[in-house]
Amino acid sequence: MTATTTAATRPRRRVPLPGPGGMRMIRFAVLLVFVVVFLIPVYVLVVTSFKSLQEADPSTAWSLPKDWSLDGWRSAWDTLRPGLENSFKISVPGALISAVLGSLNGYVLSKWRFPGADAVFTLFLFGMFIPYQAVMIPLQGLLTDLELVGSIRGLVLAHVVYGIPICTLIFRNYYVTIPNELIEAARVDGAGMLRTYRSIVLPVSGPAFAVVLIWQFTSMWNDFLFAVFLGSQESWPVTVLLNNTAGSGAVAVQYNQQMASALLASLPTLVVYIVLGRFFMRGLMAGALKG
Repeated sequence: MTATTTAATRPRRRVPLPGPGGMRMIRFAVLLVFVVVFLIPVYVLVVTSFKSLQEADPSTAWSLPKDWSLDGWRSAWDTLRPGLENSFKISVPGALISAVLGSLNGYVLSKWRFPGADAVFTLFLFGMFIPYQAVMIPLQGLLTDLELVGSIRGLVLAHVVYGIPICTLIFRNYYVTIPNELIEAARVDGAGMLRTYRSIVLPVSGPAFAVVLIWQFTSMWNDFLFAVFLGSQESWPVTVLLNNTAGSGAVAVQYNQQMASALLASLPTLVVYIVLGRFFMRGLMAGALKG
């Protein structure tokens, strides 16, 4: 009885928790594991793209090339070059037009309000939830009437129209964070709507433009459905040509070409993220606590 009482009253030893340095090492180790898991497919893509056709095989996917070859990259470039040109013709102007229109819409809906502005904004938001498949047939009919179906301009128009709701939402939430006193001061000084936008709002819109440009450029560059349904062989972007390379080769699957093609098609979006990425989270989170 005495031994039991002694054991019950004996203080328990506390397991020491890791200090700030230990917690930092644990977080670093967890992040390192995620990075390694994420980079495994990238490693396979890169090493396979530099292998010769005879060496590129699933059984040797993990091994480095015995003889480094650029044949896969040359073949991928020759195959994807027309699609890359079309993708740039679609994505660059489409992203810029979407950003400008979204900025103007967001500015008016947040700082230059009018009767029914909330209802108009709700309609913009409703447009974000309409799936692509639901508008394909009427959209094709509209582009046919405008004589734009199967053309680069038709694809740009379709992407811009479909991207206006999300662009307006991003800019509107960002502009809500701009103090209203600045807008009122500009009005008192006699500045109109466009002058206020150009002199006060536009100079601080860099992060929001970065978010929209990344979002729209990536969306347009990776588009496949609009390109197949509304485009033609002359206007097909790189995603369609990349899909057509899958399983190509009468005798053997050209894994080196396919891996090089996948890397080549993803490089432009990677460059855009590298150039504008430092503004991305700042612009995306702006307005999260307001509006």
